[in-house]
Amino acid sequence: MKDTNKYLRKKVLVLGLAKSGVMSASLLHKLGAFVTVNDMKPLSENPEAQGLLEQGIKVICGSHPIELLDEGFELIVKNPGIPYRNPLVSGAIEQGIPVITEVELAAQISKAPFIGITGTNGKTTTTTLIFEMLKEGGKLPLIAGNIGTVASGVAQEAEPNNTIVIELSSFQLMGIVDFKPEISVLTNLYDAHLDYHSSKHEYAEAKAAITKNQTVEDYFIYNMDQEIVSEIASRSKAISVPFSSASVCKNGAYVEDGYVIFQGERIVRVCEIALPGKHNLENVLAATAASKLKGVSNEAIQQVLATFHGVKHRTQYIATIEGRKFYNDSKATNILAASKALQSFKEPVILLAGGLDRGNEFDELKPYLANVKGLISFGQTAEKIERVAREAGIQEIKRVDNVEEAVPAAYALSSEGDVILLSPACASWDQYKTFEVRGDMFINAVHKLG
Repeated sequence: MKDTNKYLRKKVLVLGLAKSGVMSASLLHKLGAFVTVNDMKPLSENPEAQGLLEQGIKVICGSHPIELLDEGFELIVKNPGIPYRNPLVSGAIEQGIPVITEVELAAQISKAPFIGITGTNGKTTTTTLIFEMLKEGGKLPLIAGNIGTVASGVAQEAEPNNTIVIELSSFQLMGIVDFKPEISVLTNLYDAHLDYHSSKHEYAEAKAAITKNQTVEDYFIYNMDQEIVSEIASRSKAISVPFSSASVCKNGAYVEDGYVIFQGERIVRVCEIALPGKHNLENVLAATAASKLKGVSNEAIQQVLATFHGVKHRTQYIATIEGRKFYNDSKATNILAASKALQSFKEPVILLAGGLDRGNEFDELKPYLANVKGLISFGQTAEKIERVAREAGIQEIKRVDNVEEAVPAAYALSSEGDVILLSPACASWDQYKTFEVRGDMFINAVHKLG
């Protein structure tokens, strides 16, 4: 990592632990800062805090005492999940104390350039595709952020011949100062995280921060099919590289005559791409653009796209059993995500859906149920989803207790050539700790069936 005296003998507060907080505290301690860690979880239940204490780092656990602001901190490194309305955070900002997220630390110490990816949907798939394409092309990428390892941990090991491919949330981007990717990607923007952000505008501006420090020597890859994203591109100083699944954009990535094309060059046939769905085609276009800008060969891109079946829990192909294809889309925790998954398939679908009841109805899902021949429902929202299915004309509807029971029930309703799709349109917390646990239960049940 780069040598820096930036934090030598400076008083820094790390607010909130989890992986990013632990890494930030350890790194700052290594750089000679006087570090204090503050976390809500009591010390007796907090092995991460106990480990930092053993390193000689001051630890305060169990609450966020406002009195910490009287200790003369020169910087706060905030866990991205802690909102800016938190009294400690808002109080620090009022006092003029800089508040950053761990990504900013990574940028300050990294010898390697960054490719940064953000957006409402498609971040993880696009990040993974870029990483795999660069790896296949011999470009020595490293992967970081919300996917993979904490960015400041990766940055400590990175060399100039590496490229750090990093997925970035709006929460992380609100805490950057000088972070500047050489290539940034904005996949799309929809309403999201409005419980964290004060408005849709604040959310959009947080996403736009990915390009705010870019210069005329950098690249901004963006979804030109969305007006709000195009407006952000018009403000960027970077070289704009659009992508579109609906229009021809000669200076970017697009689809024409059955090919993915980048700046006029045919890269791969659309029919050779393993990932299903229009939304995944957009991810492919963004990833192809980034990879071509890094000098990856068409052959390397073709190899990845022919064999990449998706990120785990995101329209992930699992198996084909007696002519039925099984897909795990447990990450579809809302109606928008489930509708995109349903649009990915032309085959008849047996849909597995249901979960935590957040008080909403599911009528917005109805237009996307045309090729759903059967529904297996579960969880708190089972009755609501069943109502919408009946109104959409779906005849075969069965309620089960959980995802494990849903798999054999779906198989019993299916025929050769059908798709059996877990795309719950709901969070998992009524029955499962995380959507990952729910997805793993589905995968296990499919393998048992096989």
